[in-house]
Amino acid sequence: MTDNREEGLEERRKRLAEELSQRDSMARDGERAESNAEETRKGYGMAMKISSEFISAIIVGAILGYLFDHFVGTSPWGMIVMLLIGFCAGVLNVMRVVGVVASPHPADRKMDLKDRGDGR
Repeated sequence: MTDNREEGLEERRKRLAEELSQRDSMARDGERAESNAEETRKGYGMAMKISSEFISAIIVGAILGYLFDHFVGTSPWGMIVMLLIGFCAGVLNVMRVVGVVASPHPADRKMDLKDRGDGR
């Protein structure tokens, strides 16, 4: 009787160990899927930020060019020039967000002002 009982216990232990290993592997798969989804969300967020900064710089340049043309009367030239400046500003913003170009540090700006003589 004790032999059957011990065999039954061993069999149950093996089944329990198998079930636990299956649950652990399923939990690890779920964690991997969640981390993948989180990385995807971060990528989409970064893409939206980059595209909105680029497009907004171009739109601001176009609006300023249109207003300049409207008030000064330089028909297409203000719009063309400001649109190009807006495009360049958008490219610079994208490069700053991506990390290709570093934005100036506030301490560096203060040093530049002191060197020119306008420091406060």
